[in-house]
Amino acid sequence: MDDALFYDRMQFAFTITFHYLFPQLTMGLSLIIIYFKGKFLKTQLDKYNDAAHFWMKIFAINFAMGVVTGIPMEFQFGTNWAKFSELTGGIIGQTLAMEGMFSFFLESSFLGLFLFGEKLLGHKLHFLTGFLVFLGSWASGYLIIATHSWMQYPVGYEILENGKFVLTNFSALFSNPWFLPSYLHNQAASMVTSSFVVAGIGAFYVLNKKHLEFGKLFLKTGVVFGLISSILVAVPTGDLVAKNVAKYQPVSFAAMEGLFDTEEGAEIVLIGQPNIKEKRLDNKIAVPNILSFLTYNNWNAEVKGLNEFDESLYPTNIPGLYYAYHIMVGLGTVFIGVLLIASFLLYYKKLYVKKWILWSILFLIPFPYIANITGWYTAELGRQPWLVYNLLKVSEGASPTVSAGNTLFTLLGFIGLYLLLGMLFLILVGKIIYKGPNTLKA
Repeated sequence: MDDALFYDRMQFAFTITFHYLFPQLTMGLSLIIIYFKGKFLKTQLDKYNDAAHFWMKIFAINFAMGVVTGIPMEFQFGTNWAKFSELTGGIIGQTLAMEGMFSFFLESSFLGLFLFGEKLLGHKLHFLTGFLVFLGSWASGYLIIATHSWMQYPVGYEILENGKFVLTNFSALFSNPWFLPSYLHNQAASMVTSSFVVAGIGAFYVLNKKHLEFGKLFLKTGVVFGLISSILVAVPTGDLVAKNVAKYQPVSFAAMEGLFDTEEGAEIVLIGQPNIKEKRLDNKIAVPNILSFLTYNNWNAEVKGLNEFDESLYPTNIPGLYYAYHIMVGLGTVFIGVLLIASFLLYYKKLYVKKWILWSILFLIPFPYIANITGWYTAELGRQPWLVYNLLKVSEGASPTVSAGNTLFTLLGFIGLYLLLGMLFLILVGKIIYKGPNTLKA
């Protein structure tokens, strides 16, 4: 059973990691596309409409990949995690069904009109269909994160004698104190990804001296959107999420910060390696008092360390949690720094001629994806060993009848299939980028 549980977890981790490469771009890109379309309506400059068409095609391919990789992931609730679905389906089934019935159908239905209906609808209605695509993609994230927030901090429920969870207060799912900061943090992070992709493609065009007008437009748009969203990821949304973890999951907070001993005026660790055996951080570089201030707005506030808690309550993988969190925070700091410099150069009209900043932006395209994934790993590893925090353990949610061999076989199949899908995605998007916006006039 332990082997089966391990492969169940590996399969879900792999499929959801690969899947989330796509929604994090579509959610942010949908807003940038309607920005371009809105600018066209306001200015009547064709370059904005051409830009919307260009990114709309990349959005459509990305959306299709998200659908293809998302469906197998959800089927795992009925195969590998049947017990979890049986016990909690009365709660999570509602929000997940709403996501499929309302937001996904809204997004997919109007995406077709947005892609092919411009001449029929006219520009104003075409803008409206784009706005509805944006609304559907963000509503999808809203309902999924409402589900996730309930798993992190369960509210509005009752447990029956047979162990099943039932919902006693539907509105509690959306007034959950865990929910809104997590949702806003996630959406801002998706904006960071899309902004770097847009700016990076712009930098590519400027460096290659191809499609220069669009290259400059993409650079300017990506840098401005990226700076705003990168700051929002850190403050206030990231700050509020971290404070929620400190309040509702203090043992997870101590683990992700690498804090073993309770401290007054707790230091924040910049670099260090957790030594679980000796319960300390090796080779650490830290700044005194900062963690206390960031967590409680008090330079000398007490922050509980792992030694305050029974080891049975520890997150399952403390090193993984610690490194995932610090990679996310470290990359977020790099993004803000690079985009501040790029914004300064943009203001002084030097952005397009400084090759080092253009190469930096182009090089950074993959890293928002890494930051988003490690952010989700932080949330998931922090909740372990629980599926529903403090109520249902991971080991209690797995399907008892699915063998380790069956799960490993399908995991290997997913790896091979998703490798082919990933290559196909890169080829299709690469062709669109190579042709450039000039060839995509409506």
